[in-house]
Amino acid sequence: MKIAVVYALPNRQMMLTATVPDGATVKDAIERSGMLKQCPEIDFARQKVGIFHKIVTLDTVLADGDRIEIYRPITVDPKTVKRKAKGEGDSD
Repeated sequence: MKIAVVYALPNRQMMLTATVPDGATVKDAIERSGMLKQCPEIDFARQKVGIFHKIVTLDTVLADGDRIEIYRPITVDPKTVKRKAKGEGDSD
């Protein structure tokens, strides 16, 4: 089966492909893709993974053509970013 593994950093996006056997898991595919070698900062204790925008576990069995997404941890409260974008909290 052919799969893709994607990971987006603030300054670049990466997509690697791999061929995995039937029954392979998300973890198997990520390891086989080489993503962990290129991005050693990936930490599955802190980061989630998904397949086509749906959160899954590392032991999820893949289907041909799946796209695995590795999500970066949230470092800012999304509500705070939204307020700043609207200009709330600014003092003139």
